[in-house]
Amino acid sequence: MKTIFRCLMLLMLFANSLASADVQVVMKTNLGSITLALDEENAPVTVANFLAYVDNDAYDETVFHRVIAGFMVQGGGLTIDLSETPDNGTISNEADNGLKNLRGTIAMARMNDIDSASRQFFINVVDNAFLDHGPDSCTRENEARAAEMRARGIYKPATCRSFGYAVFGKVIDGMEIVDLIELSETRSVGPYDDVPVNPVIILSVERVVSGD
Repeated sequence: MKTIFRCLMLLMLFANSLASADVQVVMKTNLGSITLALDEENAPVTVANFLAYVDNDAYDETVFHRVIAGFMVQGGGLTIDLSETPDNGTISNEADNGLKNLRGTIAMARMNDIDSASRQFFINVVDNAFLDHGPDSCTRENEARAAEMRARGIYKPATCRSFGYAVFGKVIDGMEIVDLIELSETRSVGPYDDVPVNPVIILSVERVVSGD
C-alpha cells in the first residue's frame, strides 16, 4: 500500500509540474535566437492570442519596427517594407494580472484604448514601472465616460493613469540578442519613428517541443 501511495503522489506531483510549466517559444531573428517562457496561468487570453499567431506562422518575416534605447523593442506587426500584416482582432487587456514590465519581459503593444492590443508585442530592455497596472489606473468605465464626453466635444484632463500594458512572459535565453537589437541605429520612415536602419527580421517563432 505504501508503494502504491508513493507512486500516486509522484504521479500527482508530475502532473502538477506539467500543468504549471510555462509554454516556451523560440524567436529566430537575423541577429540570433530568443527563447521566451509564456505565462499561461496569469495571462491566458494574451498567451492564447500570441500562440494563435505563432501556430499560423504569422510572425514569420515580420520585423522589429520600433526600437528605443533604454526603453523597449517592438515588433510582430509589420513586414520589412513596413506594410501592416493582418490581425485577428483585439483582445482583453490583462495588465491587471500582477505581472510587471521588468527587463526581459514581453508585453502586448496597443493603442490608447485599453482593449486595443492585437498582434504587436514589445520586450522591455529596462524596468518600465510606468507601464504597469496600478491602483490609480483608469478603469474601462473611466475610459468609456471620457470617450462619450469627447464625442460631445468635451475634453477634460485624465484624473487616472494608464490601465497598463499586459505582460505575458519573459526572455529565458537570448537576452543578449534583445540588447543587440536595442543598439540598432534608427530613423524615421513615413509615419514610423525609431525604425532600425538595418532591418531586424523575425525569421520564425516556434513552440519548443519537449526534448528539443
